[in-house]
Amino acid sequence: MTNSDKNLQLPKRKFQIMNLVWIVVLVAGFFLSVQDTDTHISDLFKNFGQFSDIFVEMCHPDWNYFSTVLNPLIETIKMAILGTFSGSIIAFVYSFAIARNIVKNKIVVGVLKIIMNIIRTVPDLLLGAIFAAIVGIGPLAGVLALTVFTFGVVVKLFYEAIETIDPGPIEAMVAVGANKLQIICEAVLPQVITYFISYVLYAFEINVRASTVLGYVGAGGIGVLLQISLGRFNYAQTGLIILVIFLVVFIIDYISSKFREAVMK
Repeated sequence: MTNSDKNLQLPKRKFQIMNLVWIVVLVAGFFLSVQDTDTHISDLFKNFGQFSDIFVEMCHPDWNYFSTVLNPLIETIKMAILGTFSGSIIAFVYSFAIARNIVKNKIVVGVLKIIMNIIRTVPDLLLGAIFAAIVGIGPLAGVLALTVFTFGVVVKLFYEAIETIDPGPIEAMVAVGANKLQIICEAVLPQVITYFISYVLYAFEINVRASTVLGYVGAGGIGVLLQISLGRFNYAQTGLIILVIFLVVFIIDYISSKFREAVMK
């Protein structure tokens, strides 16, 4: 065996050893987690008979309840649209303020990124509970929660897209004495606008699903009816609500995916 062959085998052997170490760590972590949380897969099957009874009831939806579901369903979609639109507008402006190739002040960029990261750590349900406490129970709390949530999703993706653009057009605009607004409009936006539209549509897909459960914390929408039906053990109504949510989310996801594919071509 030549020295070159030995040199090639050393990184390969090191890679195999590291994989083995990670596998051991993951397996050990799994068993320690099971022991500490007292989680056993057998618990899932102890009340399986009761679950099957509930599932059978859900498979016979109460179609007379559809007229009651319709208005909250429309309210849920409106919440998702308003939250997505307002959150995306704020994220659009904020992204340019934290992109390192647009704003050169490291202190400003650093502070704004810290604020962004703090906002991104708050889950949508907690946002819904916070805004429900501030503005009261209703769709406004849901819209505000989805606005902040959308901001966290879109700003992260969009500012990273801005930072990876071709710097050539920016340098050319700077050379001819263009101001910051002209640079953004002429050199940056043409390169990233399709990405922004795609991210907004992606956020809208997420928000439609998220808005259906915000009712659990008093943020309006069809989630309120879902909570009521489960609380009353009326699983026929629950089955109808779940079916309607599934169909709406499926249709919106399909349409949004087609739009995103068209935009990115």
